[in-house]
Amino acid sequence: MYVGAALAVGLFDRLAPHAVAELRLIGAALVLLAWRRPGRAAWAPRRLLLATVFGLATALMNVAYYEAIARLPLGTAVALEFCGPVLVAALASRRPRDVAAVVLAAGGVALIADVRWSGSPSGVLWALAAAAMWAAYVLLGKRVARGGNGIDELAVGFTTAAVILSPLLFTGGVGGLAPLAEPSVLALAVGLGVLSSVIPYVLDQIVLRRVGQARFAVLLALLPVTGTIVGFVVLGQIPGALEVGGIAAVIAAVALRSRDGDEPPATVDVSPSRSVTDDRPAHGRPGAA
Repeated sequence: MYVGAALAVGLFDRLAPHAVAELRLIGAALVLLAWRRPGRAAWAPRRLLLATVFGLATALMNVAYYEAIARLPLGTAVALEFCGPVLVAALASRRPRDVAAVVLAAGGVALIADVRWSGSPSGVLWALAAAAMWAAYVLLGKRVARGGNGIDELAVGFTTAAVILSPLLFTGGVGGLAPLAEPSVLALAVGLGVLSSVIPYVLDQIVLRRVGQARFAVLLALLPVTGTIVGFVVLGQIPGALEVGGIAAVIAAVALRSRDGDEPPATVDVSPSRSVTDDRPAHGRPGAA
């Protein structure tokens, strides 16, 4: 995911960050449609509505995130964005340690924001907007994973979101529309879709079938570390002492959160012909093909 983000930064001098996010969404949608080929059931009104809302939440999270990393170091943006999963994890339980986790996360965010607010207040606001959308992604993602074939819903949701947000391609571009005609830019869009959306979000759906929202949010504690490492290695972004402290506090907050509120694990089958609504054999469900 963050190697893809580092590659995306290289496009920001050609296209606006939100246009790059839309290209990534289109690339991911095309790859998922070609792979999954979702059937008519995936486009039924009820599933379509949930998939569209989920797709829009995911797409807007990526738009806000790209606007943030255009203004902030990668690791800093990830740590601020991580407020969303921290909140989801904390609200799953009200034990004292969970309250402490929220306080610790808030302190970490304050450290990071204090360092970056004077330099890029818009970057901080974009990162916090991405955090809100990330919380929505976790909550909706669990419903998608339990309610149908989660990966088919990804294909449908990304497709509808790509169509709805298509005007983003034509607004605020640095180089106008010319970069959209370059094969290298289009190839990179597909690469971003695979690296930053298809692989991580498909894995998210598999994990969300096995663990609860709270445990999933705890596992996401790995991401600020990864973002900081990739930002340092690929982009040469060295965080300051206060930022390191803030990032560490956010990670510690999620590690501190207890595991209350997790559901029992369920198995998953990611083959195109099977639904993942539960762990029973396909022939044991009414109406199964």
